[in-house]
Amino acid sequence: MIKSFVTLFKDVTRYGTKIPKEDYLTHGKNIVIDQGQDIIAGYTNRTKGLFKDVPVIVFGDHTRIVKYVDKPFFLGADGVKVLKGKETDVNYKYLYYALKNAHIPNTGYNRHFKWLKEVKINYPDKVKQKDIVTILDNLNSIIEAKNKELNKLDELIKARFVEMFGDPVNNDKNWKVRNLKELTNKIGSGATPKGGKESYKKSGVSFIRSMNVHDGYFEYKDLAYIDTKQANQLSNVEIESLDVLINITGASVARSCVVPNHILPARVNQHVSIVRCKTDILNPIFINKLFLNYSFKNTLLSIGSSGGATRQAITKQQLEKLKIILPPLSLQNEFADFVQQVDKSKVAVQKSLDETQKLFDSLMQEYFG
Repeated sequence: MIKSFVTLFKDVTRYGTKIPKEDYLTHGKNIVIDQGQDIIAGYTNRTKGLFKDVPVIVFGDHTRIVKYVDKPFFLGADGVKVLKGKETDVNYKYLYYALKNAHIPNTGYNRHFKWLKEVKINYPDKVKQKDIVTILDNLNSIIEAKNKELNKLDELIKARFVEMFGDPVNNDKNWKVRNLKELTNKIGSGATPKGGKESYKKSGVSFIRSMNVHDGYFEYKDLAYIDTKQANQLSNVEIESLDVLINITGASVARSCVVPNHILPARVNQHVSIVRCKTDILNPIFINKLFLNYSFKNTLLSIGSSGGATRQAITKQQLEKLKIILPPLSLQNEFADFVQQVDKSKVAVQKSLDETQKLFDSLMQEYFG
């Protein structure tokens, strides 16, 4: 059976109470739900106006994000729609999954509720709905557990770094300190080929942009390519094995990873800088994890926000002048070996996660179209 959105849902947003974003707390008696990515946006100690008629489904009118909420809550800023079922025995989890899979066009930061109201939902009998929810909940639990496992492995690496080297900003272990320029053979960014995105190719030399560089890993999605002629014009930023990449402009400033060898040959654009280590004194894996250390990351972000510019940026000169702790290479290499062993575990977990996610996605398509 197929049912329309308007047959199944009623908008009860008016019964909720909004909490201004500046009033969010990091801890509190009650949760605040908004249209952002995080399930819980913040907390409040207020009690008057608490929305208690749960469960409900919350829809981000601007973001198109769908949330299942089963605890009393306050609303975040504008752009949130609170939805209740018109029937008395609604399976809210089933409807949540159905709306998660709904095809709602992305029209930018505009209102999307009008599109949601056009959605048609596959609506089998209650027993079938319950079975579907059980299957999807189980898969979702596995996905969440795998993501937590990956996070714990990342935290293990961060903890090992601090254990071995201390705080790289305060240098509480009194290591030698050098400017990054002294420890590298190259620091520099590239440019975008003439013609911009329209000049990219379907294959050829990899062209790395800031969207590809994430904290501790390389994102292959949307990796661009350029031809040999374009690559030759960027020969000064040819990527070599073990180069460290760091984003130097925009919202992703200070994100960093080691380049994966199998995307070579490659070049970078003007938003990504190469940091090429003198490997007889500086291990690339060590310096990458140093960039990602909490204290050092904050230093990079503060540099990126300095100068009063509206767009965050780190200059080549600022990179060259970074103060870098320099433990013995043997210790750096020992740490790098540890990272590589943990990374092997991460690869296995990620493979299992990808397979589970693929199954979840295929079932969502099967159940809801």
